Amino acid sequence: MPPRLPRLIVFDLDGTLVDSRRDLAGAANDLIVEFGGTPLDERTLASMIGDGVAFFVRRALAAGCGLADVGEEAVARFHCLYARRLLDATLPYPGVRGALGRLQRAAPLAILTNKPRPAALRLLDGLRLLSYFAEVVADDGRRPLKPDPAGLRHLMRLAETEGDDCLLVGDSLVDWRTARAADCAIALARYGFGYDSFPLARLRGDELLLDSLDELPAYLGV
Repeated sequence: MPPRLPRLIVFDLDGTLVDSRRDLAGAANDLIVEFGGTPLDERTLASMIGDGVAFFVRRALAAGCGLADVGEEAVARFHCLYARRLLDATLPYPGVRGALGRLQRAAPLAILTNKPRPAALRLLDGLRLLSYFAEVVADDGRRPLKPDPAGLRHLMRLAETEGDDCLLVGDSLVDWRTARAADCAIALARYGFGYDSFPLARLRGDELLLDSLDELPAYLGV
């Protein structure tokens, strides 16, 4: 982990800052039912999140409906269904607001998420989290999604910093792979739903493991 305060701290969104599992799973099950399938349990659907909406929809419909090929119409329909639920049950994890407030005074903060940009901005704004972040990189079709490091490297360029002065905070293997690809330090949220399916054998021992986000400011000395 970084020996000093990073010059840039980048956060994943779903499963790291906010618990959106119920709303994402609810929208996925709405879609599965529309396609004539059987709803899946929340934990199963949560394990499919992380690589972007298209992958999530394909996995959900394959498991719930047995569909091997899913068109753009299904993805577009999921967007509509999820937009109706976006803020129904989703909340920041405990300790998030306080931690972000302390960290914001010490280093620039940014978001890197595979969530579509309109949904990400609406969610952050609706939960009064948007003001903590200098930049938000989400799925807008302009660059590859995580685990490709393009988004993270873009944020580092904006902050005029390098990987050894950057910390990525996430909850999943996707986030871990993104940080490794960009030579960036990684903190993993063990409380997040993405960590439930993390292959622990992949850990190298230099990761910071968090049971609550409010542990991070103390670790960084802020």
